Amino acid sequence: MPRPDFARAGLAGLALIAAAWSTGPAAAQTAPAAAQPKVETVVGGLAHPWGLAFLPDGSMLVTERPGRLRVVSGGVLSPPVAGVPAVQAAGQGGLLDVALDPNFATNRLVYLSYAEPRADGSGTSVARGRLSADNRALEGVEVVFRQMPTFRSNMHFGSRLAFDREGMLFVTLGDRFSAREQAQDLKSHFGKIVRIRPEGGAAPGNPFLGRADALPEIWSYGHRNIQAAGIHPQTGRLWTIEHGARGGDEVNIPQAGKNYGWPVITYGVDYSGAKIGEGTARPGMEQPVFYWDPSIAPSGLAFVTSDAFPGWKGSLLTGGLRSQLLARLQLSGDGVTREERLLRDIRERIRDVRQGPDGLIYLVTDDPNGKILRLRP
Repeated sequence: MPRPDFARAGLAGLALIAAAWSTGPAAAQTAPAAAQPKVETVVGGLAHPWGLAFLPDGSMLVTERPGRLRVVSGGVLSPPVAGVPAVQAAGQGGLLDVALDPNFATNRLVYLSYAEPRADGSGTSVARGRLSADNRALEGVEVVFRQMPTFRSNMHFGSRLAFDREGMLFVTLGDRFSAREQAQDLKSHFGKIVRIRPEGGAAPGNPFLGRADALPEIWSYGHRNIQAAGIHPQTGRLWTIEHGARGGDEVNIPQAGKNYGWPVITYGVDYSGAKIGEGTARPGMEQPVFYWDPSIAPSGLAFVTSDAFPGWKGSLLTGGLRSQLLARLQLSGDGVTREERLLRDIRERIRDVRQGPDGLIYLVTDDPNGKILRLRP
């Protein structure tokens, strides 16, 4: 996939684009004060919240990394929902993303991704259960996917959940940090996006079905640690955002069977400053749509479809963890034409970003006393 010229140039290119769009030299990095949205707290008191999903009545399900699922309704935080699987709450692990079944209105199925404790280590797993009518328990919980192999690490679990238009479930999986070479190994789930049936098993149409040298659930490979995923509202295609090391955070539109390069090619370097792999490009490996250097540590993804925020419709939003910001990417087709950086003054690690049924934007902050925030124009 060809990269737009300014994305190839990294932040230097962004500075040139900013000059063309605004009289302010930092327009691509910080929005003018008048454009900053208002921020209000919906609820606090959450321990490292990670994922957010809206129920049909406008209330919310929110995960807490220590292993709790809560319901937020009318600004009130419920007691923990019963029936959540046991999690390995250590390092980056714990209870991670949450998603509703496309037919939730009739089947009330909820999907959770989490770091699952296992006899010889851990792995990213996905379980589903039926939310009781009173929202107090998950019933009939079953595991529908387990990342393999099991591995001893508290790092790089992924993991976001996104249902495609065929009702199949995409699951993003990290490389487990110290096993990054397995991102290129089709007999391992590390550093992959998998596509499964809602009840488990490889989805029809997957690119490696029937191959003895590959796991059938794999959709794409060569990823590092994807913590943002969503389905484009017009095209129906999956978009993802993954963490680089020092630099090289990537926006991708992962295609079936394609190799996205990690750790052979990357726009980042190792935390020590050492070179990773062999450079930034190689035949047979895909280029990102957009990348950040230096890294913003992106997490969460929302496509803006409402008219609530002037000029935002059609944009992609992602949160920043280490960078403590909200990034708005202006899109044109499959390309990014401008970046705008927002909310740096609130000094919050933004873990998840969602558009609510009211058209407003909701954020989850990663903190021992985490919050759900609502943005207003």
